[in-house]
Amino acid sequence: MMDTPRESVVRYQSAEGLNTTPLTLKDATPSAVSPEAETKLEEGADEAPALAPVYLGTQKSFFRRPFGWITLLLALVIVVLAVMLPVYFIVIKPHNSSTNATGGSGGSGTIPNPGSPSGATSGGNGSAVVTSDGSTFIYINPFGGYWVSDPNNPFNNNARPNSWTPPLNTSWTWGQDKVYGVNLGGLFVLEPFIVPSLFQQYPGSVDEWTLSTLMAADTANGGLNQLENHYDTFITEQDIAAIAGAGLNWIRLPIPFWAIEKWDFEPFLEKVCWPYILRVLQWARKYGLRVNLDLHTIPGSQNGYNHSGKMGSVNFLNGVMGVANAERALNYIRIITEFISQPEWQPVVPVFGIVNEALDSTIGMDQITSFYLRAHDMIRNITGYGEGNGPYISIHDGFLGLEAWAGFLQGSDRVMIDTHPYFAFDGEPNDAPIATGTGLQAGGTWPQLACNTFGPPINQSQVAFGVTIAGEFSVGYNDCGLYLTGVGNTDSYGQSCALFLDASQWNDTMKAGLQEFALASMDALQNWFFWTWKIGNSSTTNTVQSPLWSYKLGFERGWIPQDPRTAVGTCAALGVSGPIFDGTFQSWQTGGAGAGTIAPSSVSSYSQYPPTSINGLTAGAIQAYLPTYTPTGSPIPTLPPPTFSPKPPSSVSIGNGWYDESDQALSPTEVAGCSYPSAWDAVSSPMPTAVCPSTATSTGGGAGIIVTPAPTAGAAR
Repeated sequence: MMDTPRESVVRYQSAEGLNTTPLTLKDATPSAVSPEAETKLEEGADEAPALAPVYLGTQKSFFRRPFGWITLLLALVIVVLAVMLPVYFIVIKPHNSSTNATGGSGGSGTIPNPGSPSGATSGGNGSAVVTSDGSTFIYINPFGGYWVSDPNNPFNNNARPNSWTPPLNTSWTWGQDKVYGVNLGGLFVLEPFIVPSLFQQYPGSVDEWTLSTLMAADTANGGLNQLENHYDTFITEQDIAAIAGAGLNWIRLPIPFWAIEKWDFEPFLEKVCWPYILRVLQWARKYGLRVNLDLHTIPGSQNGYNHSGKMGSVNFLNGVMGVANAERALNYIRIITEFISQPEWQPVVPVFGIVNEALDSTIGMDQITSFYLRAHDMIRNITGYGEGNGPYISIHDGFLGLEAWAGFLQGSDRVMIDTHPYFAFDGEPNDAPIATGTGLQAGGTWPQLACNTFGPPINQSQVAFGVTIAGEFSVGYNDCGLYLTGVGNTDSYGQSCALFLDASQWNDTMKAGLQEFALASMDALQNWFFWTWKIGNSSTTNTVQSPLWSYKLGFERGWIPQDPRTAVGTCAALGVSGPIFDGTFQSWQTGGAGAGTIAPSSVSSYSQYPPTSINGLTAGAIQAYLPTYTPTGSPIPTLPPPTFSPKPPSSVSIGNGWYDESDQALSPTEVAGCSYPSAWDAVSSPMPTAVCPSTATSTGGGAGIIVTPAPTAGAAR
């Protein structure tokens, strides 16, 4: 490929080959691309050496001229001034008198900053970033975004990912501002198709439970602590910078409950991932990205899928241990809420997904609604009511479809609905061609199908429910991909999957079809998170074998749009029309007037917790005998704040992990003298024949029935 004359282009060898972004250093003298980089590009390899700039072009005689070096230095000075002066006057100077810990000080250009070799606390497109390990990369963001790093105030929220997204220190307006987001799947909750090499290393592993068990036994290679290397390296600061540079503005971050703790019978690596979760949150803050923090695993499994922790049966609100596991889940939701509601973290984490993909067809709509009402009341008792008091509560549609949730808990305070629309898992062959042309002819029937399938429910839900997001979607229109349907499972695609496992075989027509499908999906979904940012390489091929699911790879190779805003209007251009949500929510749906005053009909139907009936029990089972835990255990575990180096001034609060000091209830624990079936495999277990202990309340285990009181007007803390 030839470069434009008299314009050098900086390219970065990244995990998926060469990432090319113009950097307007006119007349800069480049050198030839390295042979290794050319080999990587030609072979389509998906991993490359450490990032380093490679200058491409000609004019080798430039430096032989007497004025060559002087001209280059002047050009570099101009570029640095062009980058830093706008940042100074827009970001730093307006905020340099602020001392608020959450709004933060942009700082002055003279504040020492390990995040920048020049000592500045902010940088835009073309600025150099020095990471904590001393490596350097160039921040590429053509959309007006800028990073901010202030060692004197690590909770500085002045950064902005792009010109159309509000900085973290200003309000996000649902209905006006749009979520263009990406998931960090496979980082803290392991999935075989996202990190296949870990599962290939341990044959027989199919989920994190079995992987952890096998890995722990491999003491010669470090045992379970091998996972810490994955947490440390799978997603780096440069990934977070690249997300902002791709025009995205949100991250959805799946986390496991064992970031807090595990119980003795569970094999997971507990607590180790929490400092790395905090690191991602701090990186997001630095680049102005908001975070939808998603509790992806639930004790006992909320869906029986491999990404719930253990593949198998649903033991959350279902079966003999359903109520007990739900008690643990509520406690973990409580602990996370306490942490992210602190003023240091609330601007960065405005959304909390409390249960990922609960299988509501098994659990039951009434049962999950009672749980969500209980969780809502618990969370708002911690945070207070109304906009700005704690996060939005995100619930999944449970695979029932958005229409099933119309009118859900009217009057609740900032509850949003999350849907995950995929064609890949509908059980159909999905073998209609996608490589059919370019422009509006690209993608065959798939772009129109995305518009017609995704668009109407999203528009209707924003009226009938409230804030609605697509927490996951992809360009995986079929189920081709290594381990995509699970280790050892087969695909339902009607033809050979070979083409879809190897992106190096894709021609321009194929990429155009996928991009048109992506654009149509983005336009129809309106507020979305792609699943997922990165897919790791297979250890057998050293390439990505589920490329349809990697935003990063698609962005670099040409089937993901370079600017997500170009998706707007795609469905209309394809001739798809219909009612469009006008962007206006009812006041209570976004924390305004009426928020927290739940409709009496909802309270009367769902106020009793535990639910009045539990599915998955044997015929004739007496629900009062179900095992439960008692809240008389050890003091509640708290999530610790990060440790900063250098340590910020004493005037800057770092929090203690607990927002509501009046919340002092103890942790749930097993009742002494009572026996419990396997918490993760109890659906077919025999029912107890009596309450244990005999002195317990009618719900067993000392956990009494909780009834939500009649609604009153919500009040802020």
